[in-house]
Amino acid sequence: MSIKPSNIIISRTDNIGDVVLSLPMAGVLKSRYPNCKITFLGKSYTRSIVDICTQVDDFIAWDDIKDRDFQTNVDFFKSLDIDTFIHVFPNPEIARIAAKARIKNRIGTSRRLYHLTTCNKKINLKRRNSNLHESQLNLKLLEPLGIKADFPLLKIPEYYGLKKPGVPDPEFSELLSKSRINLIIHPRSMGSAREWGLENFATLIHFLPENKYKIFITGTKEDGESMKDFLSTYEQKVIDLTGKMTLTQLVSFINACDGLVAASTGPLHISAALGKFTIGLYAPMRPIHPGRWAPVGYNAEFLVIDKSCNKCRKTSDCECIRSISPNDVLQKLERNLSNLYKR
Repeated sequence: MSIKPSNIIISRTDNIGDVVLSLPMAGVLKSRYPNCKITFLGKSYTRSIVDICTQVDDFIAWDDIKDRDFQTNVDFFKSLDIDTFIHVFPNPEIARIAAKARIKNRIGTSRRLYHLTTCNKKINLKRRNSNLHESQLNLKLLEPLGIKADFPLLKIPEYYGLKKPGVPDPEFSELLSKSRINLIIHPRSMGSAREWGLENFATLIHFLPENKYKIFITGTKEDGESMKDFLSTYEQKVIDLTGKMTLTQLVSFINACDGLVAASTGPLHISAALGKFTIGLYAPMRPIHPGRWAPVGYNAEFLVIDKSCNKCRKTSDCECIRSISPNDVLQKLERNLSNLYKR
């Protein structure tokens, strides 16, 4: 007999891209159990993207409570009257708290030893070598709730449930062009993915006609510092927004632009989920290949070369991702965005 949940926590306390690819779980749950309450447990900095998901009812910031006394957190989760706790990103401390709080249904993967004693609904889920996409693997955790359908990637975007974020703040909206294609380039990945390289991005910028594209470079303050020479060289061709936006501001700015090019990073997945034209750049190496981490959206595409990438496994300087041609990126942009150019 399948479980009929009414008060659910989805726990994913890692990074932005991972969180975005977990949001369809909420959409699928609401489609099956429309009256259920869904709370997302995540890092506080991911709240900006979770807050625009219409399928999530509440948010708990793990970093706001993780340093509290263990029993205090047990009592806190007891007070929420949760009946189902889904461990999407395994965390031993959270698993112990949920078990001690005696939450009725505690779902996790059997691949974590501590889940053998803390979870009572376990899925034998092998992520690393799976042929499924991360978003599909997340949905497998809903099987104990009677949701055992296979979800094609083309169907998953309908479950994001993202409402359109507000317009960008005036200081950013006034930068947008009404006559050119507004394109975001996000060169860095903060170590979450192999990078295409600044030389390739420089070539792409050189290829993009200035009268047709307005280019914005996004990233953290640290990204900007690491790209200081690059940004200085192209200051006449790009607008440097590194370190100048909160995540909330970045989300609204991505939504106001026409497209985004990046490696497998949070902004890439945000752009895809918002339905913007998105190009992801990938290394052909498990488990970081596009089969697992491609952007999922109605207008999302990716580029990867067809070869073995194993010799790049022990270095972050991956010649395989750097072998993707800037001209191939340009051609994808031209095929998909040229109609937006107002001559």
